Amino acid sequence: MPRTFVLPDLGEGLVEAEIRNVLVNEGDVVKEDAPLLEVETDKAQVEIPSPFAGRVEKIHVQPGQTVKVGQPLVSFADAAGVSAPARSAPAVAKTAAAPVETKAATTVDGGPVPATPSTRRLARELGVDLRTVRGSGPGGRVTDDDVRAATAKAPSAQPAPPREAAPAGPAKPLAAVGLEPPPLAKFEQWGPVERQPLSHLRRTIAERMTLSAALIPHVSHFDKADITDLNAIVARSFDAAKQRGITLTLTSFLLKAAALALQEYPQFNASLDPRAGVLVLKRYCHLGIAVATERGLIVPVIRDVDKKPVLELARELAALAQRVRDGKAALDDLRGGTFTITNIGALGGTGAIPIINYPEVAILGVARGREEPVVRSGQIVVRTMLPITLTFDHRVADGADGARFAQAIIRRLEAPETLFLEW
Repeated sequence: MPRTFVLPDLGEGLVEAEIRNVLVNEGDVVKEDAPLLEVETDKAQVEIPSPFAGRVEKIHVQPGQTVKVGQPLVSFADAAGVSAPARSAPAVAKTAAAPVETKAATTVDGGPVPATPSTRRLARELGVDLRTVRGSGPGGRVTDDDVRAATAKAPSAQPAPPREAAPAGPAKPLAAVGLEPPPLAKFEQWGPVERQPLSHLRRTIAERMTLSAALIPHVSHFDKADITDLNAIVARSFDAAKQRGITLTLTSFLLKAAALALQEYPQFNASLDPRAGVLVLKRYCHLGIAVATERGLIVPVIRDVDKKPVLELARELAALAQRVRDGKAALDDLRGGTFTITNIGALGGTGAIPIINYPEVAILGVARGREEPVVRSGQIVVRTMLPITLTFDHRVADGADGARFAQAIIRRLEAPETLFLEW
């Protein structure tokens, strides 16, 4: 009797995914945890491993198809002829490593060890075989603390090369938010046209931006930061940091400055619950960084930015951005953010008005720093000025609040010798 593997519960309200790649063929005999499919959610592109060993009897999906949680993906004929009930696998691949001396975690019907995608990635990075770890979480689930307790070694994981993206599937309507748009004219009457279906990620971006623009009354504050001294510090420290495998960039300094300013103005590190009439102040600081990829804009999250030195932030930012561009980010890499920074400086421009990353209440936009004539102590001097735009939810803060918060960020950027004493 064939065993059917269905799209697993991806967590955080995700109900569907787009099939990007099918990595096996009908008739293939695969091992447990072998790469089976690549799927894309509105959070990330992830690889789904096979939940058990056996021969692939039927593939129910194809690249470009959007599937719902619980929908059949692949049916297996057991290699030994023994049937088993259908079950789901986590949404990231699991890699076996050297065994650790500890009691094995509980599994169901010999299936995968219960653990979240982020815990599985941590286990791979630390060289821990999850099947040897005792799970302390609910139902025997293995937690991050369980993995850390199992080993003291932390070898670096080698990222797999990026796979070529699958073509987009048939066009699907965007989710309606607010007013329904009027029907479009028949553009063919004026000349030839081409209709390109939106990818799953592009549809998601469009829907989320529409949601944010429709629900949040945006207001933007413009200012400039003098980053002449900060640039000098980066230039002096660049080679020394490079020898330690770290590439210093302005973005890591922006992260730190914003995180410390958020401690001063916590209303910008929050989410509004209009139904309950409360502002949810988050006592943690997980900052999102907008990363441009070939598939669209993705916002990975760096956690506890306020507690980390700049060099650590620079190292973590580079690794995280690379995982995102390679399509290898885990779901937990892209959720839980409290405030977002988007830096378009590398592409030029004198400024931009970003849209808030709902359900956050503020976003910082940064353009390219340029040398400009400015007045200092009655003298005209050349300084490097960085344009910034703080866009925020007018329901939770007034213009004066936004101006003060922007100044708190600028003060830190303009005094880097006091802001970054820890390194």
